[in-house]
Amino acid sequence: MQRRAHAPAAALAATLLAAVLTACSGGAGAAGGDDSKPGHAGSTAPAAQPGKYHSLPEPCGYVNRDTLRRLLPATGDDEDGRDTAKLYKGQAAITYDTDRRVGCRWKLETPQGTRHLAVDFERVVSYQPGVSDEQRAEQLYGRQATAAHIPVSSASPSASGSSSAASAGASQGASSGPHPQGGTASGSPSPSASRTGAPSASGSPAGGASLAPRVLDDLGDDAFIDDKLINSGSGVHRDINIVFRAANVIVTIAYDQWSVDKLHVPASEDLQGKAQSLARELEAGHFGN
Repeated sequence: MQRRAHAPAAALAATLLAAVLTACSGGAGAAGGDDSKPGHAGSTAPAAQPGKYHSLPEPCGYVNRDTLRRLLPATGDDEDGRDTAKLYKGQAAITYDTDRRVGCRWKLETPQGTRHLAVDFERVVSYQPGVSDEQRAEQLYGRQATAAHIPVSSASPSASGSSSAASAGASQGASSGPHPQGGTASGSPSPSASRTGAPSASGSPAGGASLAPRVLDDLGDDAFIDDKLINSGSGVHRDINIVFRAANVIVTIAYDQWSVDKLHVPASEDLQGKAQSLARELEAGHFGN
């Protein structure tokens, strides 16, 4: 009779012990959590290779003052020099992570018109398994070149890679970049815009070949220049955009000149030459090593 009396108690104790062990096991799993990324369980893809560049320059102070004077020639009406000093100081672009993106803007206003200059640096970081930072930057550059309808040059260091990446990403649109008044983030011209020396159906520039939107083979790992002339109600303006890639950094230069007199059309040769000089200065200064 004694054994019968203790049997239910023993069974109850065993049941309680099992419940406690189960609860502890479940609680430990909940507290520890699962920090594995979705879709990556058991992945054998190699880790993405980090980019060559781990920092970006301070953009407003990085552009040489003499270069700014050439691109934004002051009129000389500023007697005490305060307005000129403010002009060349520039205005930093608002970004949320200066390790990843920085930029600066300058604006020159005169009775004859306005000039804008914007410089943007983007350090690309890849979060895709097996895709390096540089490969990701090449993909983003390719999208911008495709959106701007830039003819592919076989002489470009990574023309084949850029063209394939551009084709794959064209439907996703171009990555953002500086686009002063009158420009577009995608680089596509507005209905009133015309291109200087636009490529012919055969792919060769028609007329003014050296000034047509094109690949620049002597700048960075990849580069292109775009040129648009836009007529608007307030005047006429020419927009020059240069985009170049140095390893995992994409640099965008947007330079335009507005003229209130529609008979005074800003010249491609002058603006393109100044923008390219700035691009080579930026490349040599931060990406020359």
